[in-house]
Amino acid sequence: MKPSANEFINSKHKRLTLLGMSGVGKTHLAKLLSKQDQYFHYSGDYRIGSEYLNSAILNNVIDKVKQDAWLKNLLENQSITIQNNVSFDNLSSASAFLGKVGNPELGGLPIDEFTRRQALHKQAEIQAMLDVPEFIRKATNSGIHNFINDAGGSLCELDDEKVYQTLAQHTLILYIRASEKNESTLIERAQTHPKPLYYQADFLQQQLAVYLAENKFTYVAQIDPNAFVRWIFVRLLARRKPKYARIAQQYGATIDSEDLYQCRHAKEVLALISEALD
Repeated sequence: MKPSANEFINSKHKRLTLLGMSGVGKTHLAKLLSKQDQYFHYSGDYRIGSEYLNSAILNNVIDKVKQDAWLKNLLENQSITIQNNVSFDNLSSASAFLGKVGNPELGGLPIDEFTRRQALHKQAEIQAMLDVPEFIRKATNSGIHNFINDAGGSLCELDDEKVYQTLAQHTLILYIRASEKNESTLIERAQTHPKPLYYQADFLQQQLAVYLAENKFTYVAQIDPNAFVRWIFVRLLARRKPKYARIAQQYGATIDSEDLYQCRHAKEVLALISEALD
């Protein structure tokens, strides 16, 4: 049950799940709050890459290394080892594993392999979010009573009420809604730096069919992976917005990214959240 504004502002323990696309200000919010009080910062993407997809990431890298006979020999006689050095600030290995669909010669993945990895990512994200209560307990036991769950942008795509109810039971789910200006920035960034994304299976199949028809392609392997990400991002953003709004309406609260960017101190952020709850 979400707290009232009065309950939230007077609570000694602030526990939040940040919901929204990457780039809406989740890190900005976390940094402002951390300047005033100590917070345990839980990254869903880090948990996914370091725990639930770690073996898959390593196996993928090892398979690529073994394509070179010289490196394969060094690996098999244990002259070299491979590690997944994923960190809060560097999630490149997890992102590279998720990959982009399309022409393998342009760095793309075949559709079957891409959908397999998408399914693995979904299950990993579900598990990472269900781990939140345990990490809250660990943080509390170590003397840190405030908690921020920095959830991935694809949280709304899980369509898993158990996950949302668990997060709502232990944290306030806070949706940071992108302003028009912020949306334009997100879209521009996707055009210049297209990155791997998670898509629900039915949505992906529908959009691939449209993209193939528009470009008069016969096979997914003809698709330029980066071009497809640029094309689909606007559609993905439009799809996710009502999903975010529904979760926030049912389980949490909504603030606007433009209002958040105006905040310079933790008190202003907390006041903004309280206003959203009131």
